[in-house]
Amino acid sequence: MKKLFPTSTAGSLPKPSWLAEPETLWSPWKLEGAELTLGKQDALRITLKEQEHAGVDIVSDGEQTRQHFVTTFIENLSGVDFENKKTVRIRNRYDASVPGIVGPVSRQKPVFVDDAKFLRAQTNQPIKWALPGPMTMVDTLYDDYYQDRKKLAFEFAKALNQEAKELEAAGVNIIQFDEPAFNVFLDDVNEWGIEALEIAKAGLTCETAVHICYGYGIKANTDWKKTLGEEWRHYEKTFPAIQKSSIDIVSLECHNGRVPLEVLSLLKGKKIMVGAIDVATDTIETPEEVAATIREALKYADADKIYPCTNCGMAPLSRDVARGKLHALAAGAEIVRKELSA
Repeated sequence: MKKLFPTSTAGSLPKPSWLAEPETLWSPWKLEGAELTLGKQDALRITLKEQEHAGVDIVSDGEQTRQHFVTTFIENLSGVDFENKKTVRIRNRYDASVPGIVGPVSRQKPVFVDDAKFLRAQTNQPIKWALPGPMTMVDTLYDDYYQDRKKLAFEFAKALNQEAKELEAAGVNIIQFDEPAFNVFLDDVNEWGIEALEIAKAGLTCETAVHICYGYGIKANTDWKKTLGEEWRHYEKTFPAIQKSSIDIVSLECHNGRVPLEVLSLLKGKKIMVGAIDVATDTIETPEEVAATIREALKYADADKIYPCTNCGMAPLSRDVARGKLHALAAGAEIVRKELSA
């Protein structure tokens, strides 16, 4: 019998301090050359062991081998200028120095495939691998070439599809596309965002997920959340179209936010990664708090469709806090498993 409430993380986990600056996004590497390659592999082994030790069921690389969840993929494509960066507003919230599109984009070589093969060789557990979603990629650079968000997103989606097919062949069980931009550009999601995702996942036989959150626990995001009012209803505008899509799993933010959980009923038939861990606080949830979020989700979704998860990535947190949150996630899921089996 398949385990109820299989747990996972949304993506990133903190890197060891000998690899990169702790609790920092876009942190530069502290090693180089062959030492960096070995250091990334060591960090990947550590983050895997910490997930397994905590009782996480669907494991990931914790994004140990990439500097950032979006730009590491982009910088491996042709047509991208990383030398002459420009400052842009990301998701209408904060400024970042980003690469530019100066010619036709295409994937020349695998980006994460070797890392995925390495992870696959270390564990027998199901593996989830996160890739940036096309819309979020478009929003994390400046475009001097296409000057058309939809056209560029479709080109990115083709490159993602090539990568995803090789990740699947490397033994990845779930490929997740990270689309925090889906909570900002709501009209675009329905007009072309989901269509771009369908291009990115075309031909895959492994399960696919889309992760839609309110962002890392950084000040720009927490400040933005304060402007969103008493109820965050962004998901209502996009979930009906996502429900009709061929994506298997939808990952969303539930704990400590203001998302009314009845939005889960808009995803009928989909598996749902229910965010039961707040990544915007250093307070470690109790297992009972995690269980309460899962019980609330059970009012709107079937038990066999609920996959407890973190709200977002945990790269900006300390390793101790992230470790504590992973243990709470697994323990909270176990509480509700026992309740249902009784």
